Amino acid sequence: MSSKTLMIVGMGRSGTSLITQWINKCGLSVGDSLLGKAIGNIEGHFEDEDFLKIHEEILISNNLPSTGLEITQELFISNDQKEKLKKIIDNKNRLHTQWGWKEPRTCLFLNIYKELIPKAKYLILVRDYKAVVESLLRRDFAYIDKDKLATEKKISKFTWILFRRKKAKQKYYTENAEKYLKVCIVYNEAIIKAMDQLSSNDYIVVSYLYLKDNDKRVFELLENKWNFSLNYFDFNKVYRKELISDATNKIIRFVKDKSLLEKAKELEENINSRMVI
Repeated sequence: MSSKTLMIVGMGRSGTSLITQWINKCGLSVGDSLLGKAIGNIEGHFEDEDFLKIHEEILISNNLPSTGLEITQELFISNDQKEKLKKIIDNKNRLHTQWGWKEPRTCLFLNIYKELIPKAKYLILVRDYKAVVESLLRRDFAYIDKDKLATEKKISKFTWILFRRKKAKQKYYTENAEKYLKVCIVYNEAIIKAMDQLSSNDYIVVSYLYLKDNDKRVFELLENKWNFSLNYFDFNKVYRKELISDATNKIIRFVKDKSLLEKAKELEENINSRMVI
C-alpha cells in the first residue's frame, strides 16, 4: 500500500521553507537529507536533496540553469530520469508511512508527479508576486555584496559601500526584475494548470500570512481531511517577521513590459481565489 504523500508546492521565496519547517515540526518527514542554511534562508531551506538533485539534472539536460529561474521552453524528461524519480518515490514509500517534500522546482514537474504519485495531496503556497520578485533580487544582490566585501581591498571596500553599491544594486534590479517576473508567471501558470486537473479535495491553498492566525485550521485539514498523523505545533514559534519582507511596489518601476505585471496579478488572484477560508 502506498504511503501518504504531501507535496509542498510554491515558487521560491513564497515562504516555502518557513511552511515546510512548520510541517516538519508537526511531525511529517520532509526529507532524509535536507539542504542547509544560506543567505536568504538562515533557518535552513528544508529542501529534500534527493528531489533537488534530480530536478537540477533535468534542467541541465535541457540546457537550462539548474536554478530553475530561467525557463524558456517545455522541459523534456528522459525515460532514465523518469526511472530515477520513480526510485526516489519508491524509496520514500519504503522508509515512511507518510512523508512530503518541498523543492520549488517541483512546480515545473507537476504533470509527471501527478502520474507517479496519483494519490498525493498538495499544499499550495502563494505570495504577492511583487514580494517574490523583490526577495529574489535582494537575495541575489546580497551574494554580490558579500563577494565584494570579501575580495576588495580596504579602499575599494570603502568606495563600494559609500558610492558604488547603490548604483550597482539599481543596475542589477533593472537588468533582472523582468526576468524574475517572467519566471514567477511560469511557476504560477504551472500551479494553476495542476489545480485545474486535480479534485479540489486534493489541494489546499495557503500563505504564510494566513497561517499566522489560522494554523490550527490548516492543521485540522491536514489531519482530518487528509488523515495525516501529526502533532500540532504553533506556526508562530517558527515564523520570524524580520526574515520576511512585506510586498511593496518597488519592483514595478524596473519592469518595462507592464503587461507582465497584469499577467502576474491575474495569476496570483486566480490562486488566491482558491485559498482556504
